[in-house]
Amino acid sequence: MKLLSVNIGKPRDNPWRTASLTGIDKHPADGPVPVTVPGPKGTGEMGLAGDRAYDVAHHGGADQAVYAYAREDLDVWETELGVPLRNGVFGENLTTHGIDVNAALIGERWRVGADVVLEVSAVRVPCSTFQGRLDRRGWIARFTEAAKPGPYFRVIAEGAISAGDPVEILHRPDHDVTVALAFRALTREPDLLPRLLTADALPADIKARIHKRLTD
Repeated sequence: MKLLSVNIGKPRDNPWRTASLTGIDKHPADGPVPVTVPGPKGTGEMGLAGDRAYDVAHHGGADQAVYAYAREDLDVWETELGVPLRNGVFGENLTTHGIDVNAALIGERWRVGADVVLEVSAVRVPCSTFQGRLDRRGWIARFTEAAKPGPYFRVIAEGAISAGDPVEILHRPDHDVTVALAFRALTREPDLLPRLLTADALPADIKARIHKRLTD
């Protein structure tokens, strides 16, 4: 289990949303990238040096500090879409190899490289920028149906990471809420929502939304 690349966003115009810029256009970094705990949501800060969010109402902050996607899943999409998909093209900070990132549990902890520890915190929910980026009719529906969104992480221990660094799973919590299950619950299968509340590591705002949906 390892990182194939560490990807940093370069700001570009965003014609698909109200935010004038987007950081979804991420490219592999050449050397080590510092990883730190970002400021609160609304500042645009992300966990990797040189990366930031521009749609600050929906992205960035401690619970969305780092985003990962598996090269294996990119390869499946590459075949299905019939186009090459380079590392970072889905806006992921970490392109992994040898890890089923969607089977990771909310609250699961990874050591990346020598020092960095990340905790699975939430799931990526696709937006209009992602739709525009891929420029495929019905892309969001296809992505949602596949239920392979990739996880967001919060930073537990800071340090620096590079392409080729090993990934070690340090801890798996005692529940069954995977990234894939959480995504299904939050999108097309609301009957699964009560199960998400067993995952203590879910961000407080997501827990509040779940409680509201269950009581409305």
